[in-house]
Amino acid sequence: MRGSSLLLLALLATGCDGATDTDDTGDDDTGDTDDTSVEDTDTDDTGAELPSSYTFTGRTGTSSVANEGQIFRHLLIADMKAHLGGLTGRLNGGYFPTEGEVAAELDFYFSFDSETSGEVEHLYVSDPAPTQSTYGEVASGKNLVAKIAGNDPAGEHEDWQTAFVGWEHDGVTSPESLVRHWFAQVDAAAIAWSNGDIPLGPDGAPVSDVFVTADGLNLRELIQKFLLGSVAFSQGTDDYLDDDVTGSGLLSGHTAVEEGKAYTALEHGWDEGFGYFGAGRDYCSGSDAIIASPGYADTYAADGHIDLLTEVCWGHSTNAAKRDAGANSAAPTDFTAEAWAGFVGGRALLAATSTDLTPAQLAELQAFRSQAVSAWEGAIAGSVVHYVNGVLVQMGTFGTADYHFADHAKEWSEMKGFALSFQFNPRSPLTDEEFATLHDLLGTAPVLPTAGEDAIAAYRSDLLAARALLGAAYGFDAANLGGDDGTGGW
Repeated sequence: MRGSSLLLLALLATGCDGATDTDDTGDDDTGDTDDTSVEDTDTDDTGAELPSSYTFTGRTGTSSVANEGQIFRHLLIADMKAHLGGLTGRLNGGYFPTEGEVAAELDFYFSFDSETSGEVEHLYVSDPAPTQSTYGEVASGKNLVAKIAGNDPAGEHEDWQTAFVGWEHDGVTSPESLVRHWFAQVDAAAIAWSNGDIPLGPDGAPVSDVFVTADGLNLRELIQKFLLGSVAFSQGTDDYLDDDVTGSGLLSGHTAVEEGKAYTALEHGWDEGFGYFGAGRDYCSGSDAIIASPGYADTYAADGHIDLLTEVCWGHSTNAAKRDAGANSAAPTDFTAEAWAGFVGGRALLAATSTDLTPAQLAELQAFRSQAVSAWEGAIAGSVVHYVNGVLVQMGTFGTADYHFADHAKEWSEMKGFALSFQFNPRSPLTDEEFATLHDLLGTAPVLPTAGEDAIAAYRSDLLAARALLGAAYGFDAANLGGDDGTGGW
């Protein structure tokens, strides 16, 4: 990582949802688009219009936008989480896995093989139903393992086989090894569970799900959040939107379309970066509530189906809306609009340019990139703050009937999983030293009610220090950081 300030350029459009229509709980009052939403076009501070939809016609007269591979990987991450969510019920229903069987089920998504599994039906559910019912109808030849940080090393700013930090455990030396370590933990837990060996939480009751460990890890949340960082955020920021390798990322060619395609290499790379952010093509046509949950809306189409490639908001794009909706009314944020203006503004620049970029045009594109990535990472950082606060709230209920171990494990795991992401952005506002400090403070497991008063007090202090570190690095208003008890902020 290279330390830098968080750029919130004066290019941003007025909010996707306008974060002022939320009550003190962060809930959207109506779920409808308010008067500040993007309509047909929006403008930056120069008066230039920004498209309201990520829709661009190429030089061949057809759509030049293509990011099927990125959406496919979002689908794989979502389906792996859904698969894990159903594992406890299967075990309770009489499933007796053999050693390695559950890990292989998870690896189905991680190392997906289109040749053998393209006709398999995906697990994504929407109402109305998705347009695509099988994996092959979304994309082919794509998986997660080939694109996780360290396995696609061209242009990466670190060697993730040696430089990866944030999770200390024997055998964990890279992002892939951490994912497989967690797979192995789930596998072992499933075998034990099927034999009636269910671990107990700190309250002495059996844990709620097979992916929850006795020491407070929710492996389902850790795996999902970490993949969003080590695949989507890493690929987006350190590859397609980067500018450190000639002929790659923002330095790709733009004079001619690629053979048999409707896009130039530069257009395609930018679209792939947008795809990893996860926004639907009409991201800013809906409210924060629509973007955040359920993350899709058929109001953008008239066919009665949800197109997974264009109408779903995936991954970090949904968390940006959650943080905007949950921001303190005294300090509203608009990560959604800032990211949108960066992504759509840069793509509109490319659509209006028919040759390789001049130095001035490249600088303009870099500014759009910086705005989009800054909002993207800012939303991730806001999510870490949100879950730090969630852990603090849970710790405040220790020793009372209000304490819920499953909720504590979930809050902690989402916090940690999101926080591992920052190292993958070469322009992160966090320096390497700050990132290491952050994870020293967060640790690799929550402090439980059984830890003793001194350990509990020390970890509470560490969480507050971690939250303050993030607040300083990302310029967050104190109102969004919240109080010492975890209330009042995100």
